[in-house]
Amino acid sequence: MPEHRHARRGGSTRYGRNSGYDGYGRYSSDSGYGRNARSSRYAARLPLVLVLAQICSLQMGAAVAKGAYDQVGATALAGMRLFFAAVIMWVAGRPRLRRVDGPRWRAAVALGLALAAMNVAYFQAIRFLPIGVASTVELLGPLALAVALSRRVRDLAAALLALCGVLLLMAPGQALPVAGLLLGAAAAVCRAGYVVLSRQVGQRFPDASGLALALAVGACALTPVAAATAWRQVAAHPSVLGIGLLVAVLSSLVPYSLDMTVLRRVGVRAFGLLLSLSPAVGAGVGALLLHESLTGRQIAAIALVVAATAWSVAGPNDDASSTRGHTGRRPSPRRARNSPADGPRENTRAGGD
Repeated sequence: MPEHRHARRGGSTRYGRNSGYDGYGRYSSDSGYGRNARSSRYAARLPLVLVLAQICSLQMGAAVAKGAYDQVGATALAGMRLFFAAVIMWVAGRPRLRRVDGPRWRAAVALGLALAAMNVAYFQAIRFLPIGVASTVELLGPLALAVALSRRVRDLAAALLALCGVLLLMAPGQALPVAGLLLGAAAAVCRAGYVVLSRQVGQRFPDASGLALALAVGACALTPVAAATAWRQVAAHPSVLGIGLLVAVLSSLVPYSLDMTVLRRVGVRAFGLLLSLSPAVGAGVGALLLHESLTGRQIAAIALVVAATAWSVAGPNDDASSTRGHTGRRPSPRRARNSPADGPRENTRAGGD
């Protein structure tokens, strides 16, 4: 009876005090496991919230940059974007170069060069294309990466669906310059490289010093080119420096920092699924801030690419399973009884060791 009263009050010692079961073998949501399940659901939703914030910030920065194209060129704004972002991140992160070994340097340099190329290609692409269309073409990079990382039939079908969307964008009668589509394709390749390299840097550097190094490398590669080609425009319109600073915060500091955080929590394929929202957000931002309009065919093409990306990387995958702390199932009483907290299991077989 004392044992029975103890089971009623604090949980049966048979199942373990933290097993999530009361003294009668019933599951209790107030147990430690229930709290862990709630925290796990919160952790599962956090990447979606962070990527939504990243997408909104990135597309707003692109809209601000495109609105200043009548004063300064796309390459100059891309250079200012990386330069200001690198300075701010370096001051905030204060990376210690003596602690950076060879593999970390190689990862940071590769990411910095990918950032410089991606910035130039995308900012040049939105000169010719609406932001929603440019984001759709750029999304093909993460989609191709997701397909390359999987051998499932559904990924091939998703790639064909995305190809239909691209062909719909390039169909005769569309007022989309070929130069813009080619620049968007170059941005897509750089975007795929950025996703892979950003994950590597996030894994090799425990803090923001890796991103600070990468931004510094990208700024060193792009800023001299931007200064040599657009110094007269900047001298004639010095106010664009403030615009460049704003674009750096919206399009670089906030998105890249959030990307590092998300890629430490989810895999590349899951990250590609979250990025599938980018074209829709880009189309909305372009319509609200720049009054860009899309034809019905362009909207249909965007929807096809978004659906293809979401379909390709949705569902169970190794990346997602490796980042979860548990499977989300309630433990059985037998498994809870044999938990490590209760000590080793007794051997009840006759003639056991």
